[in-house]
Amino acid sequence: MKQQLVWQWPKQKTVLTRGRDRSLYFSCKRCLDVVLATLLFILLSPLMLLIAILVKLDTPGPIIFVQERVGARRRSRDGRTIWEIRNFPFHKFRSMVHDADPSVHQVYIKAYVEGCVGPSDARGAKFKLTDDPRVTRVGRILRKTSLDELPQLVNVLKGEMSLVGPRPLPTYEVAQYQPWHRERLAALPGITGLWQVKGRCQVSFEEQIHMDIEYVRNRSLWLDIKILFLTIPAVLSGRGAE
Repeated sequence: MKQQLVWQWPKQKTVLTRGRDRSLYFSCKRCLDVVLATLLFILLSPLMLLIAILVKLDTPGPIIFVQERVGARRRSRDGRTIWEIRNFPFHKFRSMVHDADPSVHQVYIKAYVEGCVGPSDARGAKFKLTDDPRVTRVGRILRKTSLDELPQLVNVLKGEMSLVGPRPLPTYEVAQYQPWHRERLAALPGITGLWQVKGRCQVSFEEQIHMDIEYVRNRSLWLDIKILFLTIPAVLSGRGAE
């Protein structure tokens, strides 16, 4: 049975979902997140320490970049699942110079959402701001290998994110959503997701939204595990990462 979504935006900033009870799925998903995120954090701690040192030596500024992003958290009301839309501090290894001008990305995102951005190059990152002068030398490597995303394991352990889900987006991007776009927010945001393994930066904004909504409507533990495995070759290929 497909879930039916009722939007109440922006007055209450919630998504009401109706359909079969998914409590077991969400409980299993949370257990999977905690176990895998803890193991990855422990195993990758030496690598993260090395990255932290390289970021610090490369350019002045903090090691971790913190940005306010839009996500959602699950609540239950009268037997219905409610997704409360909220902002939370999103963590990445800093890949740009400190105090980089955010207006460059804001202008690009506005054009991307409006469908005014065409393929930027032939290297795979067709719909991404490439050759950004704000990106540092170490930052280019981190972005190409997706290693800048590792601090988000902390977001997962705090319950602000999941390993799998739609990407949490900056507030200025979500502010341009049409009502039907917001269905993608009816899930805990993730480090990886359907868009990352199927069309990362190689599809238009509308296609990205459709992929995220496809995940929201068809999510299951099996789909989450499948996406996690597909993330490995996607990251190793560097497809769409710049």
